[in-house]
Amino acid sequence: MVRSVTRKLLPVRPFPALLLQKQSKRILVIADLHLGWEVTLAERGIHVPSQTQKILDKMIRLIESCKPTNLIFLGDVKHSVTGIRMGEWRDIPDFFETLGKMVPDIQIVPGNHDGNLDPLLPEFVKILPSTGIVLWDIGLFHGHAWPAPELLGCRHLITGHVHPMVVFRDPAGFRITRPVWVKTECDGTKLAKSVLKHAKVKVEENLAALLQKLFNVKLKCSQLFIMPSFNDFLGGQPVNRKSLGKNRRSRAFIGPVLRSGSVDIDNAEICLLDGTFLGKISQLRAFS
Repeated sequence: MVRSVTRKLLPVRPFPALLLQKQSKRILVIADLHLGWEVTLAERGIHVPSQTQKILDKMIRLIESCKPTNLIFLGDVKHSVTGIRMGEWRDIPDFFETLGKMVPDIQIVPGNHDGNLDPLLPEFVKILPSTGIVLWDIGLFHGHAWPAPELLGCRHLITGHVHPMVVFRDPAGFRITRPVWVKTECDGTKLAKSVLKHAKVKVEENLAALLQKLFNVKLKCSQLFIMPSFNDFLGGQPVNRKSLGKNRRSRAFIGPVLRSGSVDIDNAEICLLDGTFLGKISQLRAFS
């Protein structure tokens, strides 16, 4: 799915990970670890042993396979939204110390679950702006907040936050869910107007000139990729459920960009982690 767009974007099958390549740079992108999610269950009386080691083992296999020069995490490294739970104090520092021995350059674009994340991280891990970063012609952001206007100059936007899944029901009522990749067209002009409105910038008739003047940006945004969660143990949002029909597609999704009306959800293309193309969301609703 991603391969047909550019050689810089490569899904690492069958992992929920993306490899960005340019010359000697090999940047591995991961979204939504949610380390410490077990604590939330324990508070409700459901006791699950820490799964952080299993997630770390998967990360190690991925790094050994891809040999990245850089690691970028697209938000929600930890699970608690604002505070820090005991399990996070125990697991997260060791998690990143281990990764740092394999990949020296590690960066994090914070998500909505990453409040007070900094005390848990080794000094070599860099926290980036929550509004995202520009990497070549690619814009990276978590998705819980509006991206920075500078990302509008990127042809491709990559986000997490949604935990996209596809759901299938058989005639007997059995329900099967699988994590998926989502690729969809994005109306750059609509998105730019929404981003500037959020930034309290009055949008004039010549939008392109305004972006160039204020942010030195040439509007190029045309495609959006939504990454699956790296955490196998969490659920997600079934992107093909019937309640996400045409009249509700913007309001039902989480994140301001998906609610802005600039993203063509109905015609979004869906792939499983192994690369199997399933079709468009509008076609898959019949099976939910």
